[in-house]
Formats: sequence, structure tokens, C-alpha cells
Amino acid sequence: MDRFRRAVQGDGGFTLIELLIVIVILGILAAIVAFAVSGIGNKGTAAACQAEKTTLTAAEEANYAKSSTGTAAGTYTDTAGLVTAGLIASGTTGHYYTASITGGGTGYTINPVAGSGCP
Repeated sequence: MDRFRRAVQGDGGFTLIELLIVIVILGILAAIVAFAVSGIGNKGTAAACQAEKTTLTAAEEANYAKSSTGTAAGTYTDTAGLVTAGLIASGTTGHYYTASITGGGTGYTINPVAGSGCP
């Protein structure tokens, strides 16, 4: 009878079933949030890849324009040469792509860094 009186008065606390139900619900909510957030990192990497490729392309074209004087043709350079020319900041590019010269400076290619995950 004493047990019944405590349960009616509200001194009994939560039952094990109630606690398990709350834990299961929290687990389901955590799984939903984890699933929704899982693709954010990939989108960020893709955006960083595209931004770095655009930066290197613009820097190469700026270097070509800067190095052409009068009727002389300009030249392209690699990523280190772009840093030396002051067209890109040191340490801010080359994480995802690198620029390399072709044809003795008459062309350039922008290649993904191995393991960067960029196309």
C-alpha cells in the first residue's frame, strides 16, 4: 500500500520504459541530424576546388597580360612563379590545384593535386 501511495503522490520518478523511450527518440533525432549534415563537407570541398581553379586561371591570364610588352607575346608561369609575381598570395593556393607551364611558357595547364578530391 505504501508503494501505491508514493506512485500516486508522484514521488516514484520516471520508469525504465519512459527513460528508454526518451533515449530512443533522441537517438533517432541524432541520426537524422547526422544524415542531413554529412554532405556539407563535400559541398565545401567542391566550392573550394572551383574557387582555387578560378583564382589560378585569373592569375595566369593576368601574368600573361603583365608580361606582354608592346607586340611581344606574354608568357605563362607555374604556381611558384605566380606567387613570385605577386599575383597570388603565398600559402593560399596550391592546396587543390597547381598551375604548370607548357610549351616553354606559351601555355599552361591547371592540374588537381593528388589526393585533393578535385576533378
